[in-house]
Amino acid sequence: MMRAIVYNKKLRYVTDYPVPRPKHDEALIRVTHAGICNTDIEITRGYMGFEGVLGHEFVGIVEKCGDKGFLGKRVAGEINLGCGTCFSCRKQMQNHCADRSVLGILNKDGVFAEYVALPVRNLHKIPKSISDEEAVFIEPLAAAYEILDQVGISSSDNVCVLGDGKLGLLAAQVIATTGSRLTAVGRHREKLSILDEIGINTSLSPAFKERDFDIVIDCTGSPSGIRTALQVVKPRGKIVLKTTIAKKMQIDMNQFVIHEISLIGSRCGPFPSAIKAIRSRQIDLYPLISSVYPIEEGLKAFQDASSKSALKVMLKVS
Repeated sequence: MMRAIVYNKKLRYVTDYPVPRPKHDEALIRVTHAGICNTDIEITRGYMGFEGVLGHEFVGIVEKCGDKGFLGKRVAGEINLGCGTCFSCRKQMQNHCADRSVLGILNKDGVFAEYVALPVRNLHKIPKSISDEEAVFIEPLAAAYEILDQVGISSSDNVCVLGDGKLGLLAAQVIATTGSRLTAVGRHREKLSILDEIGINTSLSPAFKERDFDIVIDCTGSPSGIRTALQVVKPRGKIVLKTTIAKKMQIDMNQFVIHEISLIGSRCGPFPSAIKAIRSRQIDLYPLISSVYPIEEGLKAFQDASSKSALKVMLKVS
């Protein structure tokens, strides 16, 4: 049995959750650190209808594995588990497998526990130069790099990142590497100051008046984000939507037709790009860490992570 943070109608800390039994193609990983994501919080509000162990951002050590090259190695793991045989999986798009499970989100226990089992093909070894705390950011940072794979951004583009939460701050740092004209917009000066200190242009939303952006990236985690994006994107511009919330959104779709705006959904991304960026110190992560709690204080950690002032709240599991 193991310690875990479990959601089943309500959030609970338990000490008697079964240790996962890895399948023939899976590794058993001892989780060392895990990060609380806004998606985890939204699940406790009804998003995806998930029940079980929460959590999908983690770093851990492989304790059992058929591939001896991974035994004892520190790893992070991609969160989508495809069937391996469908069209999407054959095209290396298991993120879109119709029968996929998703770590801590859909039909697969997550990482807010002492152990997790994941397919070896999902694992990425972590260089020694990356700390456990930094490694927790690999999954969300990869999601930020997905934007660059989906949308060609050049130095001539005028780009706006909406939202000063964890993902917004990561996305802004990633977009800044393109040399584009970037403005990050948020509601909290203390959060935006993290970007100010590394030379990224920021604006508090009440004072934000600029319009006609080529590309707008919604990382607000709020139903209002897409509406703001529609207000500031130029005709024939692009909106990249990162927000996922339990509450259903109502959008005036006519604006997309009238102004010929492209709407691009964006989810998980390339782990190698994220690992390379952390290793080369392109992205500054430590200012984004609000606090680290032992797993025994997981419920308190969730309360902290739910506050508007918090950024990344982590659990130290082992």
